[in-house]
Amino acid sequence: MLDISGLRKTFQDKVALDGVSFAVRPGEMFGFVGANGAGKTTTMRIVMGVLSPDAGQVSVNGVPLGFAARRTFGYMPEERGLYQKMKVGEQIDYFGRLHGLTPQGAAKATAELLERLGLTERRGDAVEALSLGNQQRVQLAVALVHDPEVLVLDEPFSGLDPIAVDALAEVLQERARGGVPVIFSSHQLELVERLCDSIGIISAGRMVASGAVDELRSAEGQRLRVVVRDAKPGWADNLPGTLTVAGDRETLVVTGGDDQEILRAAVQAGRVEHFGAERPTITEIFKEAVS
Repeated sequence: MLDISGLRKTFQDKVALDGVSFAVRPGEMFGFVGANGAGKTTTMRIVMGVLSPDAGQVSVNGVPLGFAARRTFGYMPEERGLYQKMKVGEQIDYFGRLHGLTPQGAAKATAELLERLGLTERRGDAVEALSLGNQQRVQLAVALVHDPEVLVLDEPFSGLDPIAVDALAEVLQERARGGVPVIFSSHQLELVERLCDSIGIISAGRMVASGAVDELRSAEGQRLRVVVRDAKPGWADNLPGTLTVAGDRETLVVTGGDDQEILRAAVQAGRVEHFGAERPTITEIFKEAVS
């Protein structure tokens, strides 16, 4: 269990973090989301010991986090930390040995990760010769080479094409299934919703929402979504909700109201293509939470 409790951090007169608290359980994928400057990177740097908090604590399994425990973490910073002139295989091996692996152990872990991440054929290439997607794979390999007990990843999917996103996501899911707590920040909310068990939303240094994805979506309640094609003008004027128009399709989204009354109005107005209850997306919850 990675537990972040009451973190506060100021830079001169700017409050970067104001009582940030959340927990990531073993085997859990936790998505940490927020606008630029909300406090995500500052929180992760405190977790990794790059920054010290003014107040609050980070602990693992109830024990305050120190240097020895942090050595067991895998960290992927937002500013990538690869040596551009070094060859791919040499780089992963080097970081493995920095983490305390024996030469034999580092070589074995490097070979396994090169194969797992589809980099075997690029083993002898300099990092600077790789595409952004492949550099991201190397950065992830560096974070994984010592078989970390916790993964902390700052924007790991930034700038990647869908194939690279899927490749990295699959590796992270494998680690989570093995019991590793995984926390990553991302602006890609659809991806966070697809991958994560829980999320935390931070705004202006404060946690404004946190919890399991299903629980957060259920807590917002269901709304009714109706799609009518070739509808008569003004059909929804006396109905509650928000109406949007796209070509010959009109979509009414309603929270509350009489479902049967709305259905009758839609049927009389035109061809009903969709009528059903649905829960809000994480994107919608995020917009509401930070507004």
